[in-house]
Amino acid sequence: MPLLSKIKSPDDLRRLNQQQLAALAREIRRLLISSVSKTGGHLGPNLGVVELTLAIHRVFDSPRDPIIFDTGHQSYVHKIITGRAERFGTLRQEGGLSGYPSRDESEHDWVENSHASTSLSWAEGMAKGFRLRGETDRTVVAVIGDGALTGGMAWEAPNNIAVEPDLKLVVVVNDNGRSYAETVGGLSQQLAGLRTNPRYKEASNWFNRSVNRIPLVGRQTVEFLSAMRSAARGLLVPQVMFSDLGIKYIGPFDGHDIAAMERALGQAKHYGGPVIVHAITRKGKGFLAAERDGERFHAVGAFNEATGEPKSASLQATWTDAFAQELVELGESHPEVVALTAAMLQPTGLARFAAAYPDRVFDVGIAEQHAVVSAAGLATTGLHPVFVVYSTFLNRAFDQMLMDVALHKSGVTFVLDRSGITGPDGATHHGVWDVSLAALVPGLRLAAPRDRLRLHQSLLEAVQVDDAPTMVRYSKNRVPDEIEAVSRLGSLDVIWRSAGAAPVLLVGYGEMATTALAVAKALERQGIGSIVVDPVWALPVNPELVAATRGRALVVSIEDNLVVGGLGSCLELAMDAAGIEVPTRQFGVPHEFVAPGTRTQVLQRLGLTPKAIAASIVGTYVGLGGVGDKSPLDQLVEEGPSTDQNGHDKVTLPLTDG
Repeated sequence: MPLLSKIKSPDDLRRLNQQQLAALAREIRRLLISSVSKTGGHLGPNLGVVELTLAIHRVFDSPRDPIIFDTGHQSYVHKIITGRAERFGTLRQEGGLSGYPSRDESEHDWVENSHASTSLSWAEGMAKGFRLRGETDRTVVAVIGDGALTGGMAWEAPNNIAVEPDLKLVVVVNDNGRSYAETVGGLSQQLAGLRTNPRYKEASNWFNRSVNRIPLVGRQTVEFLSAMRSAARGLLVPQVMFSDLGIKYIGPFDGHDIAAMERALGQAKHYGGPVIVHAITRKGKGFLAAERDGERFHAVGAFNEATGEPKSASLQATWTDAFAQELVELGESHPEVVALTAAMLQPTGLARFAAAYPDRVFDVGIAEQHAVVSAAGLATTGLHPVFVVYSTFLNRAFDQMLMDVALHKSGVTFVLDRSGITGPDGATHHGVWDVSLAALVPGLRLAAPRDRLRLHQSLLEAVQVDDAPTMVRYSKNRVPDEIEAVSRLGSLDVIWRSAGAAPVLLVGYGEMATTALAVAKALERQGIGSIVVDPVWALPVNPELVAATRGRALVVSIEDNLVVGGLGSCLELAMDAAGIEVPTRQFGVPHEFVAPGTRTQVLQRLGLTPKAIAASIVGTYVGLGGVGDKSPLDQLVEEGPSTDQNGHDKVTLPLTDG
């Protein structure tokens, strides 16, 4: 890649002619396909913004002119041309490049944004800040699109931008969902040049002032001409909504024509106020498999870079697969069940339900807040809505879950995909806040099934609750083999019990039930008896779980949610309220933003492996005066990897970190 090897900063781009830029775009696409085929990542969106990103960096002076990507998954090309091409093979790997902008990586990354629809608010605030500081030579660029304009925040920001006519702000709309071919070309470019010319603005203002002074008919004439101009603009430019807000709009342009984009962006930069630049791009451009199947290649795992086929076939159904089938069957027996998604029909498994019941699925776009309130409205009519969403994205709709669903005692079921530690997408995509947030919602019931059978039972029970919200959470991993209960303790599943005394109570639920089993086996090797219970329905804390803690030497909770506000801390509060004074240990995600890595790497780093947990419990137990059959200082025997090929903890081999 002779050209790319010479690009160390955006300054180097300005030395290239148009022919060289086209060649550079081809080299960047080869690098994207080659690297992402090995690491996985957001391939389609980045293949679509190669020329657009090159044009932006040639016109604007990054990092002095901040470039804010919304969502951050469109920033791969930006990373490559800002000095990170040589490290691009480490994308989404532990210690490597983030899949999103990262301030730790480069001065060119201003915002670590990976949740959609925030860029315009960031950019508006930054542009106002520069203006207040007197730095009027700086322009802020916000790149939005790839679905982000369906989010409510993306429209709250223009409402404020419209009343700031002198903000140095350029909004680039990356429109990769549809084409307005009839307005791409010479006419559009000429109109753009006219509308962004400061003389046009001055002349327009002068004309309006002058005509307004004409007695009797002046004001009516200005209003008539304005209406005519708006009507004409509506015929020529489909996206008139920005202009109607009072923000200058130009385009649409061919986002793959670097020269055309440079002209448009240059005009916008020198306009002196907020400008919308509308670019039409093709998602997945340059890779036939990605162009044909844009949804699958939006975010993809490792694949064959020649054919686009996944490198490894799924040998066991994921939780998403299992849920998809369960909901279809549930929909047949429960006609009142309807489903909602926030622009993730396929990734959440709802496509199968939509195929079976097309009139009972509602995709609201990237608008989680609206989805939750809409679900409350649906529930009011006697339906039972199921809102399926990635765990991390539900954070955005907490207020609606609290005030519009729970307060109104609405029967809405929240199904949270990608709960717990999710891996390479990093801090913003780990689903480790949901239990803590759910615990704050009065009346909400939360289930974390440990296997397929418990998923079936939880969903069936959830959709029968019509006077309170319910929540079912699961991970992105493959569904483990069924973990049978060896006995029942009231409504609790006992999934392990030592033959003799069981002074240690282990509470493991959801994905961490297998970890709790492995820990119990490790403790038994040290002569410490235990009982492992899975409450399945973790919230509100089951009174029978509280009762089961009485008389124990130690109570231990193991979860892949934050320790703060998780089941363990809720259980401890319930024990205190019941007057039960038993020492507790809580193992979960620390109160911090968790860096990326594979699930196994992250769990090992956090000390959430069976070996690490067991060793810590042994130390605590001995410190409390407990004595096992073996010395707790004995070397724990390593018996092989603690996780299988799917990342699940092996119950029979619990003592190594994997």
